[in-house]
Amino acid sequence: MDKNKITVRYDKEGDILYILSSEGPVKDTVEVGEDVFLEIGENNEIVGIEIWQARKNVFIELIRYIEDIKNSVEHKIAG
Repeated sequence: MDKNKITVRYDKEGDILYILSSEGPVKDTVEVGEDVFLEIGENNEIVGIEIWQARKNVFIELIRYIEDIKNSVEHKIAG
């Protein structure tokens, strides 16, 4: 994986969103919020983020955000 590239993966069956900043061994995983985990690499850097129940915790909020933007743009165009 390119060191400057972020990779996003979604496990539909487990409903887990993975955001990876690098490949390699994970030394520790720390829960930082309900259903949100940081994966810590061997040099104490964050190598990934796991978000469980992604449909509830991420996707619904993302859809609401997109709808708000869409409504705002439509309002400006009609304005």
